Amino acid sequence: MIEYLSPSKQHTELYLTQYGMEDCLPGHFFGPAVRTHYLLHYILEGEGIFEVGGKKYKLRKGQGFLICPGVITYYQADTVNPWTYCWIGFNGTLAESLLRNAGFSITSPILCYERDDAIYELIMSMSQSQSYRHARETRLTGLLYSMLAMLMEFSPNKLPTPPESRAEIYVEQVQLFIENNYAQKITVGDIARVIGLNRSYLCSLFHQRMNMSIQDYLIRYRMNKACEMMGNVELSIGDISRSVGYHDPLLFSKMFKKVKGDSPRHYRALSQASSSIDSN
Repeated sequence: MIEYLSPSKQHTELYLTQYGMEDCLPGHFFGPAVRTHYLLHYILEGEGIFEVGGKKYKLRKGQGFLICPGVITYYQADTVNPWTYCWIGFNGTLAESLLRNAGFSITSPILCYERDDAIYELIMSMSQSQSYRHARETRLTGLLYSMLAMLMEFSPNKLPTPPESRAEIYVEQVQLFIENNYAQKITVGDIARVIGLNRSYLCSLFHQRMNMSIQDYLIRYRMNKACEMMGNVELSIGDISRSVGYHDPLLFSKMFKKVKGDSPRHYRALSQASSSIDSN
């Protein structure tokens, strides 16, 4: 079984190019050759060899191998106990970084996943997606993300993240959470729970990196968004207040003046006057 796909421009970050499954004959081989996309094989039964970069790997059930674009590889089924494998071909702007997060690279191409039948079941779900008439590509992309997420979660290939890098990741997670949720009634405690860190530790870490508290960052972010909205004459100050997470307009005005040094109404009037002068 093999199916080739013709991706559209809808999912440029990550997309399937093919998927399939094969019960190989003894000694069946492919290569040496190169591919134009990533190709991840997973062995369901049997064994065989995979060669890349001058190294030979003898692989069996529960293992697999990654072929990277432009890299010469060779693989062959065992002559006595030939493998049965499934595979997915994919590409996209996020493919390399997602694989790296799962511990895969040109120099680390071997997969070890002996937990369950999840990879096989995901391939089967890809085959069953043919029943989708209008959203099959989105369904397939979702299944591909699910497979990579599973490998990122459980793959023993993953390298430990240095403490300094972890700190940067946590700060980025705080910033991203605020970016996506500033319009809601959120607290620092909410952010810490979502990220999965102790509140005090996260606050200390953020302050060390950003030289301000999470609360101050949240307030400044909201006020900057409010300033962006001031140019929309259809929005009242109350509308803007609610849109940046403040249901009390008086509290919003107080915080706005604290950050921007002026009341929202006066700031808007000055901004509109400046825009009028610039247009003339």
